[in-house]
Amino acid sequence: MSRILGVATCSQLKLAERFGPLFETLAPELDLRAPDDIERPEDVRFMLTFIPDAEAFHRYPNLEAVFSVGAGQDAIDRCPSLPQGLPVYRLEDPDQALQMAGFCAFHVLWHHREMAQVRTNQVSEVWARKLTGLSPTARRIGVMGFGLMGRAVAKGLVALGYSVAGYSRRMPEAEPGVAHYTDGEMDAFLAQSDILINVLPLTPQTRGLIDAAFLAKLPRGAALIHVGRGGQLIEPDLITALDSGQLSGASVDVFETEPLPAGHPFWAHERVFVTPHVACIPTPEAVVRNVRQRMLAEFQEKKSA
Repeated sequence: MSRILGVATCSQLKLAERFGPLFETLAPELDLRAPDDIERPEDVRFMLTFIPDAEAFHRYPNLEAVFSVGAGQDAIDRCPSLPQGLPVYRLEDPDQALQMAGFCAFHVLWHHREMAQVRTNQVSEVWARKLTGLSPTARRIGVMGFGLMGRAVAKGLVALGYSVAGYSRRMPEAEPGVAHYTDGEMDAFLAQSDILINVLPLTPQTRGLIDAAFLAKLPRGAALIHVGRGGQLIEPDLITALDSGQLSGASVDVFETEPLPAGHPFWAHERVFVTPHVACIPTPEAVVRNVRQRMLAEFQEKKSA
């Protein structure tokens, strides 16, 4: 069988350098090259990318699939040269889900146990012990988005003893220990979320979702852990909610503009924990195995047809 040709292209990352050698060893049926190494663009069958250039797809008329190297694909979907109907696959990686679960558990504990104040007390050499509200039963956690990531986050927090509820558009398969809310029940879900974790994908329905009206539906003094997509959060509205006391704190890992610009109010805000889009990072091996599995399955399907 001749090798299936693919191109690795991204406006910010040198994907061919990072993934090419792994394709040689883990997916020998696939031939992944940088754009400059492609002699016949019409032979390219798949693309590996994350943030493609605006004209990235015009050169390859016979693409059959596009693969994101991460869990998100919104930058690919927004690319003006993306052909209509071309399948786009995002990475579904159990290891990333475990990373996300650990990240969110850390930030739940950070807000629940008021660790920002503990750090401030340390700097000031203040010995101040909090003696109440330490039990996980003292905080209700809402997980907004219940796919692979959201389910892993919820399971981890249930294991720590928290009361956990999930929200998704449709009722998912039941998860032990997790209550669930669906379409039409968002207000009730928010009202019971002392700490809200957003892991929703970016869609037309979720863009700008987390605004002032949305945040006002959380219990006063709630905390937000935002690990979905930057375009979902109206950043000035979060600052207003924090300054008014509607929210007690926020952990923000994804932003409308990345890297977060110098001088942005999040950098210096005492109630915002900024992390540089690192809630979960895929292993290169997982990316290669994901592409190989899908491309070989499509090849066999076409061969059988």
